Amino acid sequence: MEANLSSSARKVQDALTALGHSMQVVELPASTRTAVEAAQAVGCDVGQIVKSLIFKGRESGRPILLLVSGTNRVDLEKAATTVGEALDKADAEFVRQHTGFAIGGVPPVGHAEALETLIDVDLLQYSQVWAAAGTPNAVFCLTPADLERVTGGRVVKIA
Repeated sequence: MEANLSSSARKVQDALTALGHSMQVVELPASTRTAVEAAQAVGCDVGQIVKSLIFKGRESGRPILLLVSGTNRVDLEKAATTVGEALDKADAEFVRQHTGFAIGGVPPVGHAEALETLIDVDLLQYSQVWAAAGTPNAVFCLTPADLERVTGGRVVKIA
């Protein structure tokens, strides 16, 4: 199955391999663009879906990746306090420029540049979580501890 991955999903698989992890990217026939769709496609709780959301530092213009449980909404004030500046939602062009991926398939790894990453503490309650893998129908499964390791993200309360 791995040999048949699309180029974007392959980029994520290669990033995981380079980080020393054996997680396998899978491309599904059903869409995983939203947390609800992803949970239905893989058969898990919506909270186990890792939403990859890109925000833009209002003063610095730097991209910030928030990895959020599928059931949660980001509390921008908490996230802004953590990163030290106000955050604005990034547009599609900004997301693609800084990650190399389109909205709806942004993975937690394999980006065009290093991103400051915050991980929603609520993801830690699950033994496994599912993250996007480069396309609106590609995902991979990992533990919350692995999510911390592969992203270098900080676990914080952001919802």
